[in-house]
Amino acid sequence: MKKLIAALVATTALAAPALAEEISEFRIGILGGENAQDRLNNNECLRQYTEEELGVETKLFAPADYNGVIQGLLGGTIDMAWLGASGYAKTYLSDPEAVEPVLVKVNVDGGYGYYSIGFARKDSGIASLEDMKDKTFGFGDPNSTSGYLIPSIEIPQATGATMESGDYFGEVKFTGGHEQTIVAVNNGDVDGGVTWADGLGNWEDGFNSGALRRAVDAGLVDMNDLVMIWQSQPIPEGPVVLRTALPADVKEKMTALMAGLHEKDADCFYGVAAGEAKAFEPITHDAYEIIIEARKLKSN
Repeated sequence: MKKLIAALVATTALAAPALAEEISEFRIGILGGENAQDRLNNNECLRQYTEEELGVETKLFAPADYNGVIQGLLGGTIDMAWLGASGYAKTYLSDPEAVEPVLVKVNVDGGYGYYSIGFARKDSGIASLEDMKDKTFGFGDPNSTSGYLIPSIEIPQATGATMESGDYFGEVKFTGGHEQTIVAVNNGDVDGGVTWADGLGNWEDGFNSGALRRAVDAGLVDMNDLVMIWQSQPIPEGPVVLRTALPADVKEKMTALMAGLHEKDADCFYGVAAGEAKAFEPITHDAYEIIIEARKLKSN
């Protein structure tokens, strides 16, 4: 018994410093979907505010694909990220203890849903999924909710065919991300594709927020050249997550910073939130159970 108590005391003594450990830097991961420099520019203000708030060097990481952020969170080399719902599902299924969802971007209407939007060039003569038969279709990133997971489930329900090249669509390919899909459709490299938007506001503006709005703001597209050909059912917006192992005070400070960003700096919030939105508000794991189940089904 004495040995057991001594072992417990030793274990506790070893564990205590780890719990009280101060962080020496903070690392924010930014999902792919647009070019790295734009992602870094849009989040530079958040990096600066984080550095001020935590008093430690803060770095932004903009990996080429979604998986780079997911693996960073799982491996402990990224501390915070705004994930898509499917990216969160993959992280959770890989390690349920790795991250905590704390906040979600809430739209100007108070909801936190968004859509996968199918689109094509207006001058292509394509106005619906029916017109896409035997044409080239572009997905974004394999770990994207709106750029792959949801359309890969819902579009086959509409067409009665699989998403395999040559079944309904002539060819189905991954472009690498939302911006890449938008540019590929706009340039005629693919006939149609999918991206994300909150579905609010005007088509001409690229909606209020999302990848189309980003592309319009960046001068990449004129929405009058594009047409919507499909829209998914509502998808839950992905969560801002924090690495579970971070000190409690760091998690509290970062949650508060993100939750107050819309009031602290509206321009910064616009850049971080990918357009016009209400705020980042509290969310829990329960909101993503349906997406986690969808990912399980796709992996079987």
